[in-house]
Amino acid sequence: MAAAAEPVCIIGASGALGFALALRWGRAGVPVVIGSRDPGRAREAATLAADRVPGASFTGLQNGPAAEQAQAVVLAVPFRNQSETLTNLADHLREGQTLVDTTVPLAAAVSGRATRLLGVWQGSAAQQAQEMAPDGVRVVAALHSVSATLLKDLDHALDEDVLVCGDRRADKQPVMALIDRIDGLRAVDAGRLEMARITESLTALLISINARHKTHAGIKITGL
Repeated sequence: MAAAAEPVCIIGASGALGFALALRWGRAGVPVVIGSRDPGRAREAATLAADRVPGASFTGLQNGPAAEQAQAVVLAVPFRNQSETLTNLADHLREGQTLVDTTVPLAAAVSGRATRLLGVWQGSAAQQAQEMAPDGVRVVAALHSVSATLLKDLDHALDEDVLVCGDRRADKQPVMALIDRIDGLRAVDAGRLEMARITESLTALLISINARHKTHAGIKITGL
């Protein structure tokens, strides 16, 4: 039997990916703190999640107070909102926390094509997040290739890998354990945070594949 889980905060859990992750982690027994700019939307998302997963623990709070409730904070916002969100979280994130950045710099953020990436001066959205995060907050990049649609469908059996990037193994291990709590997902250590420039680009690739094959493809790493 799995050990009792620490709570996880999801910033942007009223959005597609964040809400889907909340459902899956809630069902896995992880207490979920849902953050939103609008506390009313956060509470509404928590109520909807509780309806979908009876008996699970969901709390809805404004982003700042939500981020203070957990050691792991998952940032699941569109790229166009990443900078503003991190600026607003600066006084709420603390040394020792792990920020799990799921952001992908898709051109769709500026009315471009979702199969194209925007150039990020730092190299990747995750590296931009690391530059903006308060001192002592470690950034780990993950969950770029998992379909929000399939995550949200609790009847769908997942079977794919999640690439996890970060500069310290000690930071990645708890994030990987959190990902592994979701049935059908396997976390794979993909190296240092600079590798996020590659893992983020997989989102654009999968969008292209999905459009052509009318599916929700994921990735599997063989040989491990």
